[in-house]
Amino acid sequence: MSFDFSGKRVLVTGGTRGIGHAAVTAFLGAGARVAVNGRTEDSTRNALAALGGDAVAAPGDVASAAACRALVETAVAALGGLDVLVNCAGIAKGGPAEGVTEELWDATLDTNLKGTFFCSQAALPHLRSSRGNVVNLASDAGLIGEVGLAVYCASKGGVVNLTRSLALELAPEVRMNCVCPGYVDTDMVRRDVIDASADPEATEAALAASAPLNRIASPAEIATAILYLASDHARFITGAAFQIDGGTTAGHPRMS
Repeated sequence: MSFDFSGKRVLVTGGTRGIGHAAVTAFLGAGARVAVNGRTEDSTRNALAALGGDAVAAPGDVASAAACRALVETAVAALGGLDVLVNCAGIAKGGPAEGVTEELWDATLDTNLKGTFFCSQAALPHLRSSRGNVVNLASDAGLIGEVGLAVYCASKGGVVNLTRSLALELAPEVRMNCVCPGYVDTDMVRRDVIDASADPEATEAALAASAPLNRIASPAEIATAILYLASDHARFITGAAFQIDGGTTAGHPRMS
C-alpha cells in the first residue's frame, strides 16, 4: 500500500524524536507539508535541520492549553490550513504506586492527555474546514494494565476513550483514531527502560518476550499505521484503537 499526501498539511506534536520523528519523515516522504512540534525552539530547530524537506517549526509544550493553541496557530499560519493532526507528544515514567508524586501525575496527564485534547480542540475549526482527521498516540498500556505504570496507563487509557468520544462528536466532518503500540525501539525506551536497568541485555530480551511475536517494534512500523489511519484508505474508519503491539493485548499467553 502506498500513501500520497501531496498537498496535505500535517502537524505532528512530539515530532522531534521517536515515533513522532518517524511519522514526520514518513509524511514528508509521501509528499505532505509538515509542521514539526518539539517542546522547545532548540529541539524543534535541530530536528528540522536534520529533516530537510517541506517542514516548518511549531514549537511549544503541549502540557499547557495556551501553548497548544499557540503551536496549532503557528502551524496553520505556516501551512495555510490543516488536514491532519497527529498527537504524538508524550512522556512515560514508571515505578511503584507508593512512590508516585503529584508532580509526576500532573506532568504525565498534562502532556499525554490534556495536550492531546487541547491540541485537538485548537485544530478543530481548521480540520472541519478541510474535512480532515486526527491520529492520537495511545498505547497497549491504554488497553490493559501494566505493573509499575499506573499513571502512564491512566493517561493512555484516557487517550483511547477520548478518541472514541470525540470520534462520535465530530463525525462526519472530522475522523479521529488512535494507535496503540506495544514497546517500540525509541530513544526514550532505550534510555529510560533498557539502558537504565541493571542488565540492559536481559531487559531488552524481556521486552521482546512480552509480545507473542517476540520482538519490539520499530518507529517506522508505527508511523506506517499512523499514515494509514490519516489517509483516504481509512476514510471509513473513526473511533478506532488500532493495536500495533505484536499480540500483547490479544489475550492470555499459552501455558506451558
